[in-house]
Amino acid sequence: QVQLVESGGGLVQPGGSLRLSCAASGSIISIYVMGWYRQAPGNQRELVARVTSGGSTNYAEFVKGRFTISRDNAKNTVYLQMNSMKPEDTAVYYCNMGGVVVTGRGRADFVSWGQGTQVTVSS
Repeated sequence: QVQLVESGGGLVQPGGSLRLSCAASGSIISIYVMGWYRQAPGNQRELVARVTSGGSTNYAEFVKGRFTISRDNAKNTVYLQMNSMKPEDTAVYYCNMGGVVVTGRGRADFVSWGQGTQVTVSS
């Protein structure tokens, strides 16, 4: 099993910044993709940004130019730097990772989610 632990959420004023972190632990061989999703009350969970093991990134249109995703492969950690934040960015943010782990039978693919961290943008 792979466990993801998120940190960095909280309350920020419009125009402010926050940085989210998510660290993975477990018998991990490799992590192909790391990403952040968010879910606001009454809405479906949506992709915010993701980054591949090769460093390719893609972003939702609503965060382009404001948010930056990055990863530290040595630490199995992904970050989301959020700048110029807006009230509509208020949501629970979830970390997601997919890759390969060691199992008793060799190796297996995994997909894991973090527990979610609340981000509130309000004056």
